[in-house]
Amino acid sequence: MADQIAASPSVAEDDQDKPTTRARNADRHVGARIRERRLMLGLSQQQLATMIGVTYQQAHKYERGMNRISAGRLFEIGIVLGVPVAWFFEGLEQDGQAQPLGQRQRMCLELARNFVLIDNEKHQEALSQMARALAAQSQGRPLD
Repeated sequence: MADQIAASPSVAEDDQDKPTTRARNADRHVGARIRERRLMLGLSQQQLATMIGVTYQQAHKYERGMNRISAGRLFEIGIVLGVPVAWFFEGLEQDGQAQPLGQRQRMCLELARNFVLIDNEKHQEALSQMARALAAQSQGRPLD
């Protein structure tokens, strides 16, 4: 009987660990998505922090999933970054694990990151036209 009572708390603790682990994984995933979007827009952590009214350190902790983000703050971050709140949860599985980024997603993120660093608008337009032409060719469409 005493063995059963002693075993009960460990079973309850195991059940509590699973939701906590899922929550931590979700926090990390949302933070990674914030970082991804920030980089796509060419913003520094300091710029993002200023835009959402927190310190640089707090923005850093959000991106690393070290601090939880309130619903209101996440809504504000979504507005600042130009995405709906649901965007931050895309790719998150039911168990709280994130789907790994594929090579194509990594290249797309790198392309967006580098594109915003180009300061010459003519070069940006040329790159954009080239991408449209290559996409049209890949789809078997005539160029406009």
